[in-house]
Amino acid sequence: MTIHCEIVTQERIVFQGEADLVTLPGEAGEIGILPHHSPLLTVLKYGIIKVRLAEAEKVFTVFGGVAEIQPDQITILADAAESLNEIDAHETEEAKHRAERALKKKDRLTEDVEMEMWEALRRSNVRLEAVHRFRQSRD
Repeated sequence: MTIHCEIVTQERIVFQGEADLVTLPGEAGEIGILPHHSPLLTVLKYGIIKVRLAEAEKVFTVFGGVAEIQPDQITILADAAESLNEIDAHETEEAKHRAERALKKKDRLTEDVEMEMWEALRRSNVRLEAVHRFRQSRD
């Protein structure tokens, strides 16, 4: 028995397929969804989505959104999301360092730019966590 899972953003379908188990970063903590789960609507925080089918596991990063869970389907409407394979670890490290350097000069930043730098840092940290936790075991 499987559950259909879709991860979509405004721009594209990030993933569409069947799963035995889907793990989501809900506001109250990590949520594991199996087929025939009770209906649920939850807000997603920044984090990692894991989609498992048989012995294979696909990993995605998500940056906010909502998930609608029905007994036979999970629909994730993400503010932004990407597959682990789409993450360039070197580029992400550079983005993290740029944000950290900018935040050290906090007194020279406008409030909007400071918020953008915190956002860039949060996204970089989630991406790097996904790469370090999951990519090494797959390469």
